[in-house]
Amino acid sequence: MAVMSFFANPHRFMAASKWFAWGFTVLGSAVIVLGICLGLFVVPPDAVQGDSARIMFVHVPAMWLSLFAYAFMAGASLISIVWRHALADVAAKSAAPVGAAVTAFGLITGSIWGYPTWGTWWEWGDARLVSVLILFFIYLGYIAIWQAMETPQKAARAAAILCLAGAVNLPIIHFSVNWFATLHQVSMNATAEFKYPMYVVALGYLALFGGLTLLNMRAEIMNTRAEMLAQRRQAAG
Repeated sequence: MAVMSFFANPHRFMAASKWFAWGFTVLGSAVIVLGICLGLFVVPPDAVQGDSARIMFVHVPAMWLSLFAYAFMAGASLISIVWRHALADVAAKSAAPVGAAVTAFGLITGSIWGYPTWGTWWEWGDARLVSVLILFFIYLGYIAIWQAMETPQKAARAAAILCLAGAVNLPIIHFSVNWFATLHQVSMNATAEFKYPMYVVALGYLALFGGLTLLNMRAEIMNTRAEMLAQRRQAAG
């Protein structure tokens, strides 16, 4: 609670987040490049899928981050509703475009990986594919609410409610391979050496997500300040 109270002040947040925002962004980008280089040039081809399996180095971490980003938004939305935290809505709103982009990237790379593995770009009968697509649409719906509502206050309430309602999809995505008969049940027995670059990329994705979200939050706060300043000038004039 002490940390929440400290960052409830936008001025404190802006002062503390500047270096973290750029630091996480640069660090995440560098770690992602390192992980991809390890996956492409150090790790040998997979014993079953050969070189086509190398796409897992970017696809699987993207899917992990798509779930984490939405869980982050749901947590921020809950904080907004319960504690009326000043920056909770800003955090959720700022994370949404990043989460949507990562989810889209995961769907695209998954289709690219699926064609040589399963013989199809897409399978509507696959519960995980469909549930992740639904997650992508929820992201888009959340973003659209912020653009469509009359006031930021109404948009924040509606978006928070949608985000919390959509969180029910997260366990469905995670457990879909256990609950339903899907193509994703055909798993790859990768060695620890083959998985290592994937974990490196995942750490890079996480750092990049933090950096981009902080940058979006800073931009949102600066836009709000600019709008308030313009309104004051109009009222004074």
